[in-house]
Amino acid sequence: MINKRLIFSFFFLIFSCLPAIVNAEPGLPAVTVTTNPDGSQEYTVTLQILFMMTALTLLPAALIMMTSFTRIIIVLSILRQAIGLQQSPSNQILLGMALFLTLFIMTPTLDKVNELALQPYLNNEMTSLQAVEAAAQPVREFMLAQTREDDVALYVKLAGKEGQIDSLETLPFTILMPAFVTSELKTAFQIGFMLFIPFLIVDMVVASVLMAMGMMMLSPIIISLPFKIMLFVMVDGWSMIMGTLAASFGI
Repeated sequence: MINKRLIFSFFFLIFSCLPAIVNAEPGLPAVTVTTNPDGSQEYTVTLQILFMMTALTLLPAALIMMTSFTRIIIVLSILRQAIGLQQSPSNQILLGMALFLTLFIMTPTLDKVNELALQPYLNNEMTSLQAVEAAAQPVREFMLAQTREDDVALYVKLAGKEGQIDSLETLPFTILMPAFVTSELKTAFQIGFMLFIPFLIVDMVVASVLMAMGMMMLSPIIISLPFKIMLFVMVDGWSMIMGTLAASFGI
């Protein structure tokens, strides 16, 4: 009986409010597209906010696909594996280091985006679509500077657009992004290979000494780990790694 009264009261409240909702004054237009004199189109604030919230969901992918983050995190992960440390530094520390080093490397590009796109848009000097196009240009320049030509040619061939692209400046983002990531993976593994060599030599020397002494039951990792940590600290390894990564982007 109580449930029936609650349901009746709920529907009575809805139907009593319908005339007020129908006759209410219209608020901000939700979906409106305005055509500018130059032929471009401008969307309402509601649609702009919707597009912005949708773009935020793609932010992690953009961080990986369009910045220096991929190369940095792979090199740091290979370095931890080469030393022989499984959980130190932890994943959170490696991600934090990669994020802040990415911010440091991408600062010149972000400054250009702020100068060419963000500030003119905030000053109402260009539309949102024009701001997006202006912001894409510095990012495109950064990605092209780090992308190998053979990787670009590979994805142009896979896309079936051979002979249709006049220059790299007109290269679509759908081709540039996978080519950029492929180049970053190659560079990261090359740097990681160079990092692995000195630690591998230490492991081989320790294993040979233990075998010569007849201590075959003793794991070489237990003995070599302190020596690798000491070697890495003595040569100021973290500064060298960070400086090498930054220099590899032309910083």
